[in-house]
Order: sequence, then structure tokens, then C-alpha cells
Amino acid sequence: MEIGRASKTALGVAIRRAAHQIMEQPRILDDPIAVRLIGSGYPRHMERAQHRVARDFRAFMAVRSRSVEDHLTEAVGQGVRQYVILGAGLDTFAYRNPFPELRVFEVDFPATQAWKHTMLAQAEIPLPETLTFVPLDFEHHTLAEGLAEAGFDAQSPAFFSWLGVVPYLTLEAFRSTLVTIAQLPAGSAVGFDYALPREALSPQGRTAFDALSGRVAAAGEPFRIFFKPDAMEAELRDAGFQRIEQLDYPQLNERYFHQRADGLKLSAVGLGMLATAWV
Repeated sequence: MEIGRASKTALGVAIRRAAHQIMEQPRILDDPIAVRLIGSGYPRHMERAQHRVARDFRAFMAVRSRSVEDHLTEAVGQGVRQYVILGAGLDTFAYRNPFPELRVFEVDFPATQAWKHTMLAQAEIPLPETLTFVPLDFEHHTLAEGLAEAGFDAQSPAFFSWLGVVPYLTLEAFRSTLVTIAQLPAGSAVGFDYALPREALSPQGRTAFDALSGRVAAAGEPFRIFFKPDAMEAELRDAGFQRIEQLDYPQLNERYFHQRADGLKLSAVGLGMLATAWV
């Protein structure tokens, strides 16, 4: 995205997360703030997000957050007390955080965070005491510098969420962020999603890929980097991570959508993967 302009894709994610609260039972991700945050300002977008053909996107947006937050819960049980959300957009975890001892740092461009402040104020959603916004202009500050200025403790382990961001980065920015996280104390981890290259997809997947990549490019936020699972494994090992989990759509379906009465699951389109890596 362009510095100085709020993210359009962040809005799309938030709308789909809100639509999931309305359309599916039981919910994969229970988010009581999502619908309030979107409010009544986007009725046409909400209607489209609730359509049957949009169900796959709703399911993916919900399950990637659920997967990361499940790993976060495990990390908190092991003593992690810092949670960093990179490219936070309109993420709502901080407003439903069940861990009073967990500090939440939301990192994003200043324009996106200003926009989020406006939406929270309009929805009359107060800021929780455990939340710290980290407005970061990457042209002038590194991630480590921005977090340090916000009070992040680099001597203690932390869990990082990095959803809906990696495909839009340069390879240099991706690697730099991995190295920054991998230098933190043992017990630190990062969970993120990434896009598979077009040639690795089925014919159905390629059709969906072309449509999606065209939309995000038109919004000014084009896809830039793609990985096959073995290449991602190598990137994470090279950065210094010791343990790695990668989940594709059949594995996610087995873990989160097994035997649902409504048939909700991820389709075989399979555009992306979820990865979690521990220091």
C-alpha cells in the first residue's frame, strides 16, 4: 500500500470477518466487536460478503485468525506476555483479549491507524489498557526501533501475528522482518499466511488467483512475493527459526471444519498456506 493512505484490503478483511459473525454457527472465530466496528457504513460490501459465493473467503479470514490465536494461547500458557500484530489493519483481538497480563502491540502505517481510531470512535469502542498502537513509517524506522519506542521488551519472548501482509511485501522486507523476530529470546514465534505461486495452483485456483490479484492490484496493493512450501521452509530456517508448522487447506479443514453441519470449509482453490515458526 502507499504510505499516507489507509489500506483498502484491511477493510475487506474486516467486512468478511464481520460477515462470518452473522452467517456461520458455530463460528470459527468468535469476534463480538467485528460487526460494531464496521457499523452501518458499508451495507453494499456487507451484503456481498454474506453471499454464498463469498463463503470461502469468509472461512479463510476466520480460520487464519483462529489458528494464530490458538497458537498465541499456547504461548501465553508458556509465559509469553507480548503479542505483536504486524499490519494490524482493523484487527480486533485487543478488544476481546482474554489475557489481562498480555500486552498487545498493533503495528501499521500511521494513516491506517488514524483511520482505525476514527472507526473505533464512531462505533464508540473504547481502547483497552493493554493495547499500544505502534504507527510505523518503514521509510524512516525499522520494526525493532518502532517497537522499542513503544515500550516493547526485546529481552522477553513475544508472539507475532502477521496476517494478510506477506504477499504484498518485497522479498527484502519479508526477510528483514523474519530476522528481527528470530533474534528475540527462545519461545518467541510468528504466525502468518502466504500465497502460493500461480503455477503451483490447480486450474480452478489459477482462475481465482487471477481474479483476486486483479482486484488487489486495482486497489493499489498488488501481490509481490509467492512461495512454495519447501522454499518457505528454507526461508524460515535461514532466518534462524527452530520449529516450523505449515498448514494447507486439507489440514485446516480437518483441524477446524471437520463434520460441520453447515458444510463450511475451505475450498480446493487453495490459494495460500498458514505458517507458524518458533525461535
